[in-house]
Amino acid sequence: MAGQLEGKVSLVTGGGSGIGRSTALEFARERAKVVVADVNSAGGEETVTQIRSEGGEAIFVHADVSRAAHAEAMVEAAVEAYDRLDCAHNNAGIEGIRVPTADFLEDEWDRVIAVDLKGVWLSMKYEIAQMMKQGSGAIVNTSSIAGLIGMKGSTAYGAAKHGVIGLTKTAAVEYATQGIRVNAVCPGAISTPMVERLMGRDPEREAMYMSIQPIGRFGTPEEVGQAVVWLCSDASSFVTGIAMPVDGGTVAN
Repeated sequence: MAGQLEGKVSLVTGGGSGIGRSTALEFARERAKVVVADVNSAGGEETVTQIRSEGGEAIFVHADVSRAAHAEAMVEAAVEAYDRLDCAHNNAGIEGIRVPTADFLEDEWDRVIAVDLKGVWLSMKYEIAQMMKQGSGAIVNTSSIAGLIGMKGSTAYGAAKHGVIGLTKTAAVEYATQGIRVNAVCPGAISTPMVERLMGRDPEREAMYMSIQPIGRFGTPEEVGQAVVWLCSDASSFVTGIAMPVDGGTVAN
């Protein structure tokens, strides 16, 4: 039912492409006001343009979520523009290199953990502080099936995404009595620029990714975005602390 987030204010990190852009558009279609945050200004501004072209309301904030000052400023920008923050999708992430654990580079480890794990924590830190002032809010963090199962070559990425689930569960139990719900989505192989980079335009690798998903196809960013919207809506008011696979049955297989 369209309009289930009417009057709400939402924030999406990594909103300049892929799952983040689709979630931002889904929020807007449900009548939420949207704050699009991304380190990629061109991509973020394009998302805002798309939202406005559909009659929605949105602003862009340049933010590197691995930096505390940026995470704090993006929440402040949301409150300055729209007076509150009701929903947050902490989605910004990078995949890093794919090599075995013993061959992984320390600098690359630090880079991936800084964005994919520390960035989620910093975003939550300032989002939760604002939501506590209001007495309500819903946060959805993007983990991955790599946060639920082991995947070869995903050393730092897998560690970060497992960590996101730990953060999600911890915050969920800490703030449940204060009107704040915290959940995670765990996408499988979704048709996004990140997955395209991982496949490297290799038909054999593409077939492999598709074969591990029992549904037999890639997911769409819109399907993940719709799951995020549901987790932020009143329809999921008794749901907190979960890590929801959106993976075509991969983890169940």
